[in-house]
Amino acid sequence: MRGPARYTAEDATPGELRQASIRLLVTLAALGFVVVPLIRELPLGQSGRTAIFAWLLVALALYWLYAGMGYQPLLLLQLLIFSAAAALLSAKVLLVAMDLRRLTVLRHVARVLIMVGAVCAVVNLGAMLLALARRRSPGGGM
Repeated sequence: MRGPARYTAEDATPGELRQASIRLLVTLAALGFVVVPLIRELPLGQSGRTAIFAWLLVALALYWLYAGMGYQPLLLLQLLIFSAAAALLSAKVLLVAMDLRRLTVLRHVARVLIMVGAVCAVVNLGAMLLALARRRSPGGGM
């Protein structure tokens, strides 16, 4: 395994940007088509499954940041959003374990945060593809 990326999307070459875009697209596709159905099959409650998914997203956001797969400010925002969702869901699971099941608002807020973080990931990928297209077009950038 290589060390942390030297460049993020802000200053990556077109080849690095293309490679990072492909890797980001593959991880998002694998997350949507493989991981989510597997998590849904786990014999846990709704909050437990969503908490596992949120912690997986935190790990992915850390990896994307470490690997330089996008724009650093957006990646940091994703990490913050996913971490907040994971913390809320972990608190919800703990409350359910203590037999306090009435605070479903924690799960709902965490789901909204996960969706906002997913939008950030898609925006990150779109911005990378747009930057790649600009750098490839004649007279369109660097």
